[in-house]
Amino acid sequence: MVAKGGPALEIDGLVLRYRTRSGEVSAVEDVSFALRSGEALGLVGESGCGKTSIALAVLRLLPDNAQIASGEIRLEGENLLTLGEEEMRQRRWRDIAMVFQGAMNSWNPVYRIGAQIKEAMDFHWPQRPSDARARERIAELFALVNLEPSLMDRYPHELSGGMRQRAVIAMALSCDPKVIIADEPTTALDVIVQDRILKSLKRIQRDLRMSVIYISHDIAVIAEVSEQIGVMYAGKLVELGPTPAVFSRPRHPYTWLLFSSTPSITGPRRKLQPLQGEPPNLLDPPTGCRFHPRCPLATARCTTQTPPLAPVTGATDQQVACWHSDRVPALDSLVLAP
Repeated sequence: MVAKGGPALEIDGLVLRYRTRSGEVSAVEDVSFALRSGEALGLVGESGCGKTSIALAVLRLLPDNAQIASGEIRLEGENLLTLGEEEMRQRRWRDIAMVFQGAMNSWNPVYRIGAQIKEAMDFHWPQRPSDARARERIAELFALVNLEPSLMDRYPHELSGGMRQRAVIAMALSCDPKVIIADEPTTALDVIVQDRILKSLKRIQRDLRMSVIYISHDIAVIAEVSEQIGVMYAGKLVELGPTPAVFSRPRHPYTWLLFSSTPSITGPRRKLQPLQGEPPNLLDPPTGCRFHPRCPLATARCTTQTPPLAPVTGATDQQVACWHSDRVPALDSLVLAP
């Protein structure tokens, strides 16, 4: 078991907006959480809820129409938002790396895999490695992700989807970062390859004592790899806490509906409860709680007052942004009789 230290990465009051022809999109609204050293934290939620925007904000790789209106992103206490572009360039890959979704799109098709990984090492290592040292390091990285070293001399199209994804992970590890952000690392892969990659990531995190943020809309993936879970809805963090606690007793209606609308192959059979409606238009988000138009527990207060993310009474380290968290039923209420 990896000993957990102080915060490796802290996000405090992050507000992020996109300027579009139709108006300003409120993509991330007052999001705060901390990732401890050696910890794995999962961000889960429907597409468009702001998960990837948070990741791109951490790396400061946002598009030109994005604006961080307020908040801080601190890496080991240093606010990344105050750094100049050259200073931030030094932090990328060396201190924070990202495994992007869509492995084929992460590679230049006309360069060999090893050459592209060496390019990242040339750019971010304090001293440019020799060709022999680079090949040695790439072979070590490929061993970590269960790839044959000879594959470094192949072109991206010569590798399967799972191999390309594992090579992306190897490239993210090439500069020994403190934090890795894995954005949908198993998208479009079959379940067997997905399981292998998740186990590789988990093993690497444990062995190298890294901090990892997993981003996914698949709650099964988050359950397998994370120790903490943050649930996003319409740009806001609505629930945060230890993964076992949140999965066994969700306190936000959205979290409850996410879990209860997803079939499970383990544990007792449960009645599936559909999640009705669609996420709101973030050009004009609802007042009060952003989930209230879809929430079965909503009252008049929910339509006008925004609930803060606050500790759950009687629950260790679990936080929820809901006025009626005490009314959210236990998942056991959905268990079907044998």
